[in-house]
Parts: sequence; C-alpha cells; structure tokens
Amino acid sequence: MAAECSLTALMTVQTQLDYALLDAESVQEKENLIYQYLKKVDGRQQDLKVPEFDEGLEWLNTKGPLSLAKDLPGKVVVLDFFTYCCINCMHVLPDLHELEQLHSDKDGLVVIGVHSAKFPNEKVLSNIKSAVLRYNITHPVVNDADAKLWHELEVSCWPTLVVVGPRGNLLFSVVGEGHKEKLFLFVAAALKYYKEKGELKYGAIGMKLYRDSLPPSMLSFPGKVTADGTGQRLVIADTGHHRILVVAKSGQVLHAIGGPDSGRKDGGFSEARFNSPQGVVMKDDSIYVADTENHLIRKIDLLEGKVSTVAGIGIQGTDKEGGAMGPQQPISSPWDVALGSAGDDDKKNVLWIAMAGTHQIWALFLEDGKLPKGSDSRKGTCIRFAGSGNEENRNNAYPHKAGFAQPSGLAPAPEEPWNCVFIADSESSTVRSVSLKDGAVKHLVGGERDPLNLFAFGDVDGAGINAKLQHPLAVAWNPQKGALYAADSYNHKIKVVDPKSKQCATLAGTGEASNDVGPGFSQSTFNEPGGLHVGESGRILYVADTNNHQIKILDLDTLTVSVLPVLAEEVVDAFVKPSTAVKKMLKLPKSTPKIEMSPLSVSSGQNVQIQLSLKLPAGTKLTKEAPSFWALSAEGDEWLLQGQHETGDIMDLSHPLAITAAIPTSIRTPSPTLCVSACVYYCSSGGSACMMKAVLFKQPLQIDNKAEGDLAKVVLSYNFT
Repeated sequence: MAAECSLTALMTVQTQLDYALLDAESVQEKENLIYQYLKKVDGRQQDLKVPEFDEGLEWLNTKGPLSLAKDLPGKVVVLDFFTYCCINCMHVLPDLHELEQLHSDKDGLVVIGVHSAKFPNEKVLSNIKSAVLRYNITHPVVNDADAKLWHELEVSCWPTLVVVGPRGNLLFSVVGEGHKEKLFLFVAAALKYYKEKGELKYGAIGMKLYRDSLPPSMLSFPGKVTADGTGQRLVIADTGHHRILVVAKSGQVLHAIGGPDSGRKDGGFSEARFNSPQGVVMKDDSIYVADTENHLIRKIDLLEGKVSTVAGIGIQGTDKEGGAMGPQQPISSPWDVALGSAGDDDKKNVLWIAMAGTHQIWALFLEDGKLPKGSDSRKGTCIRFAGSGNEENRNNAYPHKAGFAQPSGLAPAPEEPWNCVFIADSESSTVRSVSLKDGAVKHLVGGERDPLNLFAFGDVDGAGINAKLQHPLAVAWNPQKGALYAADSYNHKIKVVDPKSKQCATLAGTGEASNDVGPGFSQSTFNEPGGLHVGESGRILYVADTNNHQIKILDLDTLTVSVLPVLAEEVVDAFVKPSTAVKKMLKLPKSTPKIEMSPLSVSSGQNVQIQLSLKLPAGTKLTKEAPSFWALSAEGDEWLLQGQHETGDIMDLSHPLAITAAIPTSIRTPSPTLCVSACVYYCSSGGSACMMKAVLFKQPLQIDNKAEGDLAKVVLSYNFT
C-alpha cells in the first residue's frame, strides 16, 4: 500500500537518523545506523510512494521517457532537483558523476536530473540541452517545466537530492550542497539492503547521450572574451572544450592551451588542463584565468609557454574571509577576473575575482597593496574584498556587510567619478558596484529593494530599480563613451546602462534565443551571451555568444554585427610556440614568390620598422569577408619573435602597412633571418572572380651592435599583378 508522499512526511522519520549520524564517529557506525533506518522505513505498512513523472515531459540522454512504474522498478533512484543557473547545483554535479562511476544502472542505481526552472528562460528545452552539454551531464534529465513533481514532493530549494527505493518508495533526502559522504553512504547501504532482499534489477535503462548527436564545432560554449592592450590579440575562454584560445584579430589561432578534456594540471600548453574555465584577462604577456570547476586561478605565461596555479587548492573551499597566500587559499567557483588597483597609485596590482561559489568579490594581490577599509596585504595574498557570503541582494556602506548572489561578471571603471568595479550579480538579476575608495556596495539597475527577494527579474528597459534583467552574466565598461554594457543573458540581449542616470536600455538582440547576424543591432539575436569586452578604443564590443558557440563583434559606431571567424583548420599543432603556430597557419602555396632582401644591420634592443607596400591588380579590391593578414616568422630562430605581435589584419592597401619588430636584448645567433609573409584575398570589382595570393620576404639581419639610433627601417614592396 502507498501513503501520501512528501519530503515533509519523510522528515518526521529521517530527522532522527540525521542527528544520529552527526554523533557517529566511525564509518561502520554510520553504515549500521543507515541500515537500521532502512529496515524501519521499508517495514512501514504503507510506502511513501513517489508520484509518477507526467506523460509528455521532455527527456534528454535517454532513448525515450522513463517511468518509475514501468522502467525503474528494481532500481535505487537518485532524483536531483536542480536548475541550471544555480551555482550550488553545479557544485553537486561532480559528486553525482563520481557516484555514477561507483554504481551504474547495471548495479541497480539510476540518477535522474529533474530540471525545475527558477527563470522562465530555463524552462526552454533547447537551453536545458545547452546546459546538459556545458556541464557534461551524462545521466537522464527530464524537463519538469511546471515543477509539478517539485510541488508534489514539497521540495523547497535547489539543489535537493531524493533517494527512491526499488518500489518507487521514498527513502531519504538531502538539501543543498556539501552532503557527499552522507549521500554515498546511503546509496551504498540501500543497494546492499535491497540486493539482500532480492528486489534489485540489474539491466540497463536505454541511454542515448544528447552530446553524441551533435557535430563538432571550433568553439564550445565560450564563456568569456578579452583582448590585450593593443587589441591585436583576443583571448577566448573556450569553456566547453576546457581550453583557452589566443587568436589574432583575423581569427587565426595563435595558441590553444589545454583541452579538449577537462582536468587539473600545470605545465606546457599541450599538457596543461582546465575544467570549464570562464573569466580571462591579460596583463602584458600573461593571461589570468578563472578555472571555475577546478576552483583555481591560473596564470598563462605566453613567453615561457607555461601554465601555473596562483590561487586555490583544486577543491571547493568554504572559507569566506581568506588571507592566505594564493596557492594555499581554498576558493569556490571563480567566475570572472579583472585587473585593477588597490592603493593610492594607478598601478594594476590586484586581480579582482567574482567568487560565484561564495557570493563574494575577492582580491589576489599581484604586488603589495591595501584594500579600501582593509589592512596592508603582501604580494600573493588572496582575500575577500566585499560580500558577507550570504546569498542576498544587499547593498551596504561596509563591504563585508553587503550581500551578492552569484556574481558572474566584473568591469573596473577606475576613472572619476566612478572609481569602482561594476558587477553583474546574476542570481539577483542586478548590476551593482563596489567603490574602490571606501568599499561601499551600491545598486545600479535591476532587482528590487528587498535584499532577500532573488526573484525580481524580467525584461524591462528603464531607470534603476524599474529596469529588469534576467540573470546577467557579464558587464563591460566603455570609458570613451561613458557607457556600461551588460550581457542580459537569459533575455538573450545586450543592454547599455548610463551610470549617471541609471537608465538601462536594449542595445542589441530581440529577446529571442536565436542566431541571426544583423545587419543591424535590432535584427541580431543571441543565445545566453555570457561574456563582453570593449576594444578598439571604445569602438568595438566583443560578445561571447555562449550557446551559439561564437564570438560576435558589435561595431558601436556603425551599429553593425559580424562573427569572428575562429580559424584553426590549418593548424597542425596548436600547442606550440607563437612563431611556429603562425608559420604553420600560413601554409603558403608552393607558387608563392620568395623575395630575398639585402642584409640589414641592427643592434640588440633596437626596433625594426617594416613598411609593407602591396599593390593589387587593377580592377580588384580586398575581400572584406575573408581575413587578409600578415605574419612574422624566423626560420628556426624563434627567440627573435618572443614578445612580438606576430600577425595582423590587412584591411587597407591604399598606404603602406607599418609593422614593428623589436630585436631582443639577449642574442642567441648573430645572423637570424626575419621572414614577413602576406596573404591577401581579393575579388574583381564586379565580384565575378575571387582569389588568394601570398608573398614571402626574407630579411637577413646582422646583429653587431654597431647600428646607431633606436630605429632601423626597411621597405618591403610587391605588386600582385
């Protein structure tokens, strides 16, 4: 017989076990307690029967819908009530994956994700599909869009794990994250108990992973994007491929670091491993990475070709204050990073961290410094800056008393009168700021006044609290235009905020989750964009259009949209030093003219200024849609190119291109050869014929330290006629 089933009814029985487990000292004692509990609940005259899944629900990772009565008798089932935006739900997924490695469906265990959405956007199956891929979920997932089972069982928060017996009988539940040991003990005991009773069935349930039906793509759920100070190199967090890409403006891949599988390892570019990296920021020739699911901050040294760990211990931390040296400080799900200053000067001596897992903003000191209302910190210290650690939408003049809700994007605005870091606070659906003068946390747009209401979301343009957002994941500051851009991720829009008036308006996107490219902002569509970066002196806004697996380029002057063509089809080995990568990307045709130049006398530390003059045939023009570019190489003397910009776009041939190469101060060979290649795509003016042509210049150098002046000039000319 079955009784009315709810977690409330179960708690009256389970509470006694929970208290007993707290007092138990040994694993054996805990196992005995659970075994006795199972005998008690299993011996009830009436089972607490879990309601059946509704017919017509959408399922992923299975060959068809599953039924507790038809497909799952004889199985111990773990129901994971989750919503894909929730950081706590993400923290539970590695535990479930490990549990599935210990006990499969053939052992009698089945894990089912019951997706019960918080935001309206999360009810859409295509968005859940993207989340299943992003988080590498390999167990069945059902889209309970109306949260019917959630309500029938009286589930109250995300995540909640419910253990069901082989008769569909309710056995046990845990609420929130951090219950791995209890869950593992209970599942193992339930499998043993019901095996002894002869009630388990060991057959497979018919899995069909959604990921196996998809074609490969160059990018997979790119989370964030940034650029170096010159704007010549972009850095993409290729989150789904667990790697970092460094690409030229043309889209050519210069470095691929990590991937394609997740892992945790320092070392060279080919051996290093990340786990769903998100935030990226460049400082000179180093890249700092929020290695989110490894709970680490990593540093990529482009000159040395090495990856190292600068903060975190590789497991999720619960410390909400910090203060230890980076590699000894546990941290939790860092989602974004940004460079800034802590102190009286403008030196960028601190790495700001959006610590989504503890709902705080942290700081990693790159040099000695001091936080507002804080004490002096030594280089390497990793410490909390703002946020109590409570998941709230609470503003306060004292940074440690403020509350955030899964902060996911950072945008420093050091200029007066702002002198703050803008924050995309995703779970409160707000954009906030924290002052770099006194640490005060203030509201800008979105949300509502009640700090405990995290359900004040929508899609409304307006001022301050009258504006509504839905789970924003990124912000980017444009000092040239005095504008702040926000990725209103679950509304599939890019919005612009005037921090003076607090006016928030739609800049691009229709609100539809799609992938239309222009021609204008209002005709373009996005799908959960997660990253933003302002480049080209405020003219360009780069968008990591996450679920479309693209980087989109918004021209803020012409109001047009294009897609960055990430090109690596010709890369033989992406995990190489910069100069080799460029050389292999070019793959010049055998017919390419090779022009030998006269030797040029130079000195160590001197700059070589190259004027590259190219002329197209009459009646032709460059093809805008194809990436014409130049590149430097050094024929075995790669030391010559360390720290150089080795490639660049060719957009206009009406005047010579200026390329600068610096001669290193440390000389390894006295007579290297600097090679300059150019690859141009052009069409006849009428567009009837298009072609690609290339040329290679070989410029021998004589490094004798006798050359005078800071600059050595050389002119390279070629007529493609």
